[in-house]
Amino acid sequence: MTTEPSTEILHYTAFSTDPAGGNRAGVVLDASALDDAGMLTIADALGYSESAFLTEAPGERAYAVRYFSPKAEVPFCGHATVAAALALADRDGPGDLEFLTSAGPVPVTVESRDGALRATLTSVEPHVTEVSPADLAEALAALDWPAADLDPALPPRIAFAGARHLVLAAATRERLADLAYDFSRLEALMRRLDLTTVQLVWRESDRVFHARDPFPVGGVVEDPATGAAAAAFGGYARELGLVPEEAVLTLYQGEDMGRPGTLTVELRPGDARVRVSGAGTRIG
Repeated sequence: MTTEPSTEILHYTAFSTDPAGGNRAGVVLDASALDDAGMLTIADALGYSESAFLTEAPGERAYAVRYFSPKAEVPFCGHATVAAALALADRDGPGDLEFLTSAGPVPVTVESRDGALRATLTSVEPHVTEVSPADLAEALAALDWPAADLDPALPPRIAFAGARHLVLAAATRERLADLAYDFSRLEALMRRLDLTTVQLVWRESDRVFHARDPFPVGGVVEDPATGAAAAAFGGYARELGLVPEEAVLTLYQGEDMGRPGTLTVELRPGDARVRVSGAGTRIG
């Protein structure tokens, strides 16, 4: 099966109100007629880093959501979650939603602010694990990054908030901007470690970061704005004591590839989950 003739595919960008910025996603609000092959066919044809496929679930404004890159299904995708929530808000109005993902339930709230819609997702509970010296060395070799170019204040870790991401911090903005990696070599390492992206960051100030996310396992050189990685990074920053228990972080992503976007990460005391919010818009 490929796609049903009646399947409506919407196009949104997340984490920017400019269609030329942020991260694009395909959204199918009624995927009940599609099987796995059909969803993958649509995602591959669109060529976006991920697309979201929804079916109604029991409960008020509840939906089962699946995410596909051009190459495979992924357990959770933040920017496609934001895109899907905005598409539902455009159709049904702002409000609270419940997305049932393979990583777990993800509440989403859509609000209208200053004439634009803004979505906030609440991640599953994050966790952070060590990365072995051998795997770190292989990642740096694939990136062609000398170990001396890492920021020692932000140690490498694997962070999870619905999907696994290897967090590596560059010591300088120039190091982050210079990204030319071995696609096949990094893909092989990521598949072995079950990573969705590599979250490359540079710390501009206490609560402002710049990020880039290579995504070879999805068939994409770089993801322009990565909500799942932003959620994982929020858990990482709190776990390592880099920020207070209550904090709002700003992540700028996509600047180096000409698709700037802004992701807001909120940490709340007494709640291990991470909130990621951003604006977005439909692409014509």
